[in-house]
Amino acid sequence: MPRIIVITGAASGIGKATAELFRRAGDTVIGVDLSGTDVAADLSKPEGRAAMVAEVTQRAPHGIDGVLAGAGISRPDPMTIAVNYFGAVATLEGLRPLLAKSAKPRAVAICSTAAILPGSDTVVQACLAGEEAAAIAACATVPMSAYPDSKKALTLWMRAAAVKTEWAGAGISLNGIGPGVVLSPMTAPLFDDPAMVAAIQQSNPIATKGYARPEEIAEVIHFLLTVDTPYLLGQLLFVDGGSDALLRPSHF
Repeated sequence: MPRIIVITGAASGIGKATAELFRRAGDTVIGVDLSGTDVAADLSKPEGRAAMVAEVTQRAPHGIDGVLAGAGISRPDPMTIAVNYFGAVATLEGLRPLLAKSAKPRAVAICSTAAILPGSDTVVQACLAGEEAAAIAACATVPMSAYPDSKKALTLWMRAAAVKTEWAGAGISLNGIGPGVVLSPMTAPLFDDPAMVAAIQQSNPIATKGYARPEEIAEVIHFLLTVDTPYLLGQLLFVDGGSDALLRPSHF
């Protein structure tokens, strides 16, 4: 039976590839991005998040079957915290009532292997406390760790939320996907800088012959958003070419 899937960050990269995969399967996709898709919304701002939820609700008043919180940026800038953490959480929480109307609701947050990198506990804890102004202020003092901080906070939020009554107790399976380096518009500029390429090879070593394409990550997201069993929840599934296993061989 065709499903209704909401995808943020649907205009490019992993989000676009996932939207295309669902549409090819005959599902209805409500894409969200700054522009270039169904719903235009700026998820870096509270008013943009609220407007997104309102428009999705208007388009699918009887409910949705899946959500991919995929909108994200990678900048040494506090806006990364606003989009990657607060935008993602607002998406998932704001659309949860629509998910609850589905017979098989599923949700996925795009986290990252960056979640295991060192960063600022102050930023992460402010995020988890829901204190956006404090998190952004703290990030401004350590902007270089904005991306890993945002993804660590999102991963921790996802794992805590997934087992709550309003998620698992309502039959809504919430999981995270942890891509490694993906060849996408967001990462393309990085490969033009030899120093950045060397840093990537050190922070994200891979056992595969090359980095993933967005379409490869989309396959795994499609599985998480369509899997029948609700028993899979609260997991961060690394799709990283082996980076996690290489960096943390004793962790499982």
